[in-house]
Amino acid sequence: MSRRYGDFLRGFKTFRAQPERYLVVDEHRILVLVRNSGQGRTSGLEFGQRSVANLFEIEDGLVTRLVIYWDRNRALANLGLSE
Repeated sequence: MSRRYGDFLRGFKTFRAQPERYLVVDEHRILVLVRNSGQGRTSGLEFGQRSVANLFEIEDGLVTRLVIYWDRNRALANLGLSE
């Protein structure tokens, strides 16, 4: 996973992922609403703030699964949550 994320990040001159809100789904899952921004390495273009949602599944204090939702509303709907 870290190798693929590293490949993704190499496409950016700058990249920032800033947590906006933490939602406890249940005792093993936390949904983190995140705002991403950055600047393309080759184009130099800045991309606007993009809201995503990261679902962390936790067991014995360790993240055992990460689900990235590019559509925050879909994540909320799938998990039966509201913002």
